[in-house]
Amino acid sequence: MKNRYGIIMAGGIGSRFWPESTAEMPKQFLDLLGTGQSFLQQTFERLKKLMPAGQIFILTNERYRDIIKRQLPEINDNQIIAEPVMRNTAPAVLYAAKKIYQMNPDANMLIAPSDHYIANEPQFVDNVNTAFNATAHQDILMTLGIVPHSPNTGYGYIKYDKDTTSIIKKVLQFTEKPNLETAKRFLTQGNYLWNAGIFIWSADSILKAFQTLLPGMYDKMSVNDSVYNTVEEQSFIQKVFPQLENISIDYGILEKANNVFVLPATFVWNDLGAWNAIYEQVKQDDRENVIIHSRVLADNSKHNLIKTAQKKVVLKDINDYIVVDTADTLMIIPRKDDQKVKEYAHFFEKNK
Repeated sequence: MKNRYGIIMAGGIGSRFWPESTAEMPKQFLDLLGTGQSFLQQTFERLKKLMPAGQIFILTNERYRDIIKRQLPEINDNQIIAEPVMRNTAPAVLYAAKKIYQMNPDANMLIAPSDHYIANEPQFVDNVNTAFNATAHQDILMTLGIVPHSPNTGYGYIKYDKDTTSIIKKVLQFTEKPNLETAKRFLTQGNYLWNAGIFIWSADSILKAFQTLLPGMYDKMSVNDSVYNTVEEQSFIQKVFPQLENISIDYGILEKANNVFVLPATFVWNDLGAWNAIYEQVKQDDRENVIIHSRVLADNSKHNLIKTAQKKVVLKDINDYIVVDTADTLMIIPRKDDQKVKEYAHFFEKNK
């Protein structure tokens, strides 16, 4: 495991989980499932099954450094890779790759979101081990794809070459979130997977991909490689990082590279993109209500999600609603409208 490194992506704001998730305390640092651990803490514990804790890095925004140190007291300051400004996933991944390559040119990297739900963790470990073994010996970029069980329009899709007996498939095409008819067609064809945003590659392979496909970004971050992992790193990053293009790793690298492969995953996965995803993952009571950290009397009320700070809650003849109460905000909306939460968050952000 000495050449394995984990990168946990923990820089997002998670506005679809407003009012619980805010810019000051985003989704990845919250316990929205009622497990006693934040999403970040769960992800960190999961990765420790694949590599030493000292080789797991948290890629985040500078403003969240103190939160991470509180939630993960076993890591040191060098394991927090802090972006001075938000610049999407490609610059973030390049920064992490440059830093880790300077530590270990033989490094093999796992890139994992901090805020996804993964069950069947032994299967996750097995899948990642398979990918690590492949990328340690080949110049390939790998992703884990989720076998779709519905024509979901909220995920990107990965088309793979089905004319192979290998469990690792050549990627033919990435498709952004499709419309419903397109998603139905993908499922019928049988060689499409959901894009889970989990990537595995060697530091050398991903750096070569950046050098070829995003040379301007690569050159800016390579002006002085000797600064990485030194006291001079932060001043260099403060100067260079804001100059980098705001582009995703999917669009900037993976959709253009010709050496991308996918492993159909065998674990249970959910990206927990909105409140209804929480409803689907948390144990329900006998009336199919999900109650998180709350004391609730549900009188003839079913299929609700209730999460409160301190208040007792009484529901009468209320069905299929989301009720979220924080110190300064109360939100009550139909569950079918959970995709509008981001709009509500933006409204209050504009009208402070």
